Amino acid sequence: MENIVEEIRQLELDTLSAQKWAEAGNIEAWVHKYLLSGTGGRSNPAFSEGLKREKRWWNGPVELPLTELSPAVGPEPGLEYEVDPAYWQARTSQLAETFTTPTALPPLIVEYRAGELSIRDGNTRYGAMKLLGWPTCWVIIWYNTANDFEAHSKIL
Repeated sequence: MENIVEEIRQLELDTLSAQKWAEAGNIEAWVHKYLLSGTGGRSNPAFSEGLKREKRWWNGPVELPLTELSPAVGPEPGLEYEVDPAYWQARTSQLAETFTTPTALPPLIVEYRAGELSIRDGNTRYGAMKLLGWPTCWVIIWYNTANDFEAHSKIL
């Protein structure tokens, strides 16, 4: 577990690298690089393929308050993917022990859904950040329509 942050840095999958890719107009490519990297022993090719099926619009990385994000995974009843509270506590605590600064981590990947920012990748990182008391985190937001992108971009 302790090597995950170092692995992220070496693979250039942290927020600072995402910012560089975004400045070059390549944030979508960075997202797919991250999802296919297997960082921390995990990779998500199905998520990457799903994002490629339709045109997407992207914002980020942007720093947002944790309170503006809606987790999809966690121990709370009613979440899209409910997990065992003991597992969640152990996993988020382990991650929190390795975190140093928000920019050393990959941005969370969130989907704009009718005014809501739903965390689609990074729910355990989000949980660890909450444990640490961090008020904000970095996110990359995808939109499914140009109208959503334009409307939300005006208020970011």
